[in-house]
This record gives sequence, C-alpha cells and structure tokens, in this order.
Amino acid sequence: MKKSLLLIAMMLVPVISFMGCASSGDLAQMQAQQKLIDAKAEQALQDAQAAKAAADAAKLKADETSTRAENAIKVAEEREKIADEKAKKADEAFQKSMRK
Repeated sequence: MKKSLLLIAMMLVPVISFMGCASSGDLAQMQAQQKLIDAKAEQALQDAQAAKAAADAAKLKADETSTRAENAIKVAEEREKIADEKAKKADEAFQKSMRK
C-alpha cells in the first residue's frame, strides 16, 4: 500500500509541476498584452502632453487678455479723469459767464 501511494505521489509531482509552468503560447500572449499596455500608456502620455500644451496656450492667451483689459481700464480711467476736468472747466466758464 505504501508503495502504491509513493508511486502515485511520484507520478503526480511532475504533472503538478508542469501545470504551473507557462507555455510558449502563454508567454507570447503575455508579451502581446504587455506591448498593448505599453502602446496605450504611450498614447495616454502623448494625449496628456498635448492637453498640457493646449492648457498652457490657453493660460497664456488668458493672461494676455487680462493684461489688455487692465490697460483698457487704465486708459478709460484716464479719459474719465480728463473728461471730468474738461466738464469742471466748462462748468466754471459757464458760471463765470453767468456772473457777468
């Protein structure tokens, strides 16, 4: 009985050990999957770089627009100040002409 059990165990050990090994087909499939994953990662990296470049360009354009708006506000304030001064002078001239 012990001999038959030992014989059966000796026959099962190589079978079990070979079942755990990957075949060349399995290795090829794993390599193909790895290449596909690498390609997808590379594409994602390129997409991310393109998105970053677009965001940087949009930020630059927004900064330029903001600078132009600030300059326009300054110019408008200067014109408003000049207009107020002219209105004040005109009012003074009117008041002066009314006194005479």
